Amino acid sequence: MIINSKNMTHRMLNEKIRSGVRNGDRKIILKNINGQRYIASGLKSEVNIKINGTAGNDLGSFMSGPKITVYGNAQDCIANTMNAGKIVIHGSVGDVLGYGMRGGKVFVRDDAGYRVGIHMKSYKEMIPIIVIGGSVGDFFAEYMAGGIIILLGLDDTKEIVGDFIGTGMHGGTVYIRGNINKNRLGREVDSVEFDDNDKKIVNEYLTEFCRDFNLNQKNLVNQKFTKFKALNSRPYGTIYAY
Repeated sequence: MIINSKNMTHRMLNEKIRSGVRNGDRKIILKNINGQRYIASGLKSEVNIKINGTAGNDLGSFMSGPKITVYGNAQDCIANTMNAGKIVIHGSVGDVLGYGMRGGKVFVRDDAGYRVGIHMKSYKEMIPIIVIGGSVGDFFAEYMAGGIIILLGLDDTKEIVGDFIGTGMHGGTVYIRGNINKNRLGREVDSVEFDDNDKKIVNEYLTEFCRDFNLNQKNLVNQKFTKFKALNSRPYGTIYAY
């Protein structure tokens, strides 16, 4: 199914997508996307959606199952409270990537903005994964409660990460390629030992990431990663009244 999205509102576009899913379409191609919001929001299906253009805010929010590939950039709040599925972005994204994300995967080839992974969480077998090929802004992994984020910083001409990494973080794991100065960290997080199991985890997702973007994984093998974890599961517990 091919949908020409030119001049469509987000309501019209999403109704066409849902109509296609109801009719049994398992591959939907969207052309001329120009900032339409909420694409595939709340969608529960194994449908494969290919987006040509710039996807708007809340792409894949609350979705469970679809695979979305964006051939271009995407705006803010991508994968907001996403439950399952996969989003692959051949470009950059805006702020608040993966807000409250509960499962599934998001791979971004290039850069992301501020507050990546804020309030990410995991539950039993549901472990959300974010892999970013470029750099990110301040408050990376803010209030993160679960899941895994891998930051590669493949463009060595840019600062890989901003300040206040892991502020309020109380769960989950962050891997950042290279060494990170401790003055960039929030008070609630610190670096910990990167062991063989961590190497296995990182290599597993790097293999998938490089396959999706046709990158040479050999350039990343055996490079140093710094692992960050929360210091406490209740970082602000002592400031509340009892």
